Amino acid sequence: MIDSDGFRLNVGIILANRQREVFWARRRGMDAWQFPQGGVKGSESPDVAMYRELAEETGLLPQHVELMGSTRRWLRYRIPRRFIRYDRHPVCIGQKQIWYVLRFVGDESDVQLNHSQHPEFDSWRWVDYWQPVREVVSFKRGVYRKALTELAPVLFNDCDPPVPPGWADDRGEDALAGLTGATGR
Repeated sequence: MIDSDGFRLNVGIILANRQREVFWARRRGMDAWQFPQGGVKGSESPDVAMYRELAEETGLLPQHVELMGSTRRWLRYRIPRRFIRYDRHPVCIGQKQIWYVLRFVGDESDVQLNHSQHPEFDSWRWVDYWQPVREVVSFKRGVYRKALTELAPVLFNDCDPPVPPGWADDRGEDALAGLTGATGR
């Protein structure tokens, strides 16, 4: 589904283990890493799309995770012009995403990257909470930072994750200071 502004409706998934490390997956046949994510189909709600994408991309089912929260609003990013497919209609200029944070409660053997006919990923690992912002493709960095920042208080309810040096918001304040954003479930 692409909205009237040209943004594809999408969900992003931050899957965290008990040590609060996050699931980081390598795109099949590439040296590009990302969080699980995918489009919202037809009349699907973002929640339904999230569980479908989680199963398709990781093999994980609802009993393997605990839904902790989601972003309050859609977060957007634009794709570089060179990747826009002008021959398709409607033209997609980027994605707008609802981001979810899930706690992994299954066993690592439950992760099955070949669960679908067209696997998205060929490898995965647990990484530090902020590492994805430094490693994801550059045009997704802003949305990753926004999602991780907004959802950090949900996952780290007893303490804030350390913020990488030099991270400040537009007002020059610590990126996590005074957040009230994410919805806890």
